[in-house]
Amino acid sequence: MATLVLRDVRYTYKTQYQKVEALKGISHSFESGKVHAIVGRSGSGKTTLLSLMAGLDQPTGGEVICNGVSTADISPELYRREKVAVIYQSFRLFPLLTVAENVMYPMELRGMKPKAARAKAAELVARVGLPESALDRYPTMLSGGEQQRVAIARALGMDTGILLADEPTGNLDTANSENIAELLLRLAHEEGYCVIIVTHDMALAAKADTILELRDGAVKE
Repeated sequence: MATLVLRDVRYTYKTQYQKVEALKGISHSFESGKVHAIVGRSGSGKTTLLSLMAGLDQPTGGEVICNGVSTADISPELYRREKVAVIYQSFRLFPLLTVAENVMYPMELRGMKPKAARAKAAELVARVGLPESALDRYPTMLSGGEQQRVAIARALGMDTGILLADEPTGNLDTANSENIAELLLRLAHEEGYCVIIVTHDMALAAKADTILELRDGAVKE
């Protein structure tokens, strides 16, 4: 069953000099239990599409449907807090918070008590393959691959079922890229997540269950 559906999604914006059609009627379905890759050259519309799926903006035409409900009918704050989680290339961890505190942050925003959030954070850190000793370290004390694992653990703490990953291996070496790819595949295939990856990394895209290729704001057939 489709978890996230794009129905004739269009996005147009105006610059000082012209109107730009960034997306020109994208229709596609993303299912749970699979890894989906979105690829295309720079300027093809990948980042714009990701921002619409993440609820950072609304389409100017068509709709994004999450579990049967249009994002236009969901509060943007609620959607971003409870429906989707985003993993970024730059990790976006809070440098002055420990690993545990970074992972706990979205859980506490949702009202979880600190003790329960700490226990859940420990579980999630183990789930992404980090040792318990990492919990009290700061992000700068970790490698890039370890920081990305913390970012994934934090996203899992949101318990959304949908993971959007923006160039998740872009700042990693080959070995760490392979490890992150295997982790994302496991989350989809073994735990039922709907994982959607925007990437230039064709080796990563090749591991996905489906590939959506964009060209000039449209689906390349």
